[in-house]
Amino acid sequence: MHFPNAAAALRGGPKVVGAVYSRRGLQAAARLRPGAVDFVELRLDLLVSELEQVARLAPRLAIPVILTVRGSREGGANALSLATRIGMLEKFLPHAAFVDLELASVKELGSIAAAARAQKIGVILSHHDFKKTPPQKKLVALAKAAAHAGADIFKIATVTKTASDVAELLGFLHAGARLPLSVMGMGRFGKVSRLLFAQAGSVLNYGFLDQAAVPGQWPALLLKKRLAELAPSDE
Repeated sequence: MHFPNAAAALRGGPKVVGAVYSRRGLQAAARLRPGAVDFVELRLDLLVSELEQVARLAPRLAIPVILTVRGSREGGANALSLATRIGMLEKFLPHAAFVDLELASVKELGSIAAAARAQKIGVILSHHDFKKTPPQKKLVALAKAAAHAGADIFKIATVTKTASDVAELLGFLHAGARLPLSVMGMGRFGKVSRLLFAQAGSVLNYGFLDQAAVPGQWPALLLKKRLAELAPSDE
């Protein structure tokens, strides 16, 4: 399922992504009805033993797909080679609304970004820090690099051990950027920060359909419900 452009896909407030990491997650994704979540992320690096099922399912999903094959430097599974990652992305790209590529690997994956743009598929450039939350100056520099590289969305996920970490990310969101931002905390303040950041303008907010991959994730259906409860009323 495609959108005409990334801007159209992001209209109407914060979006919830249900990430799929396993066969059980694929089965859950197949049962989703339109609107249950806004996107399904297929983490192909975690689904290498289920690629035949992915190939059968992806064209039939009722929810738009974000395609991800994460590299091992940023939490990817199975130590996939660059060539293997590119091959997997090329195979499943026609079924995606967005493709998520690491900002650090954008040069190596440039052919995928170019193919996505040619097919009117949005490009998310992402950065993950599993040790800390960088200072706001560093976050701004990363966002500028993503914008310069042609991202439609810049996604950042960092470990939030303290309230100061949450404040750093919130300040980054509040300061704005040249492109839409998806901002998430992991760890101790992960769950509370994801609600806060969605309210503050994070355009894509990730939960899981099967099981959490990192501490601080919400079940995606519950996250969708909680964000609906927090949405401004017309009164």
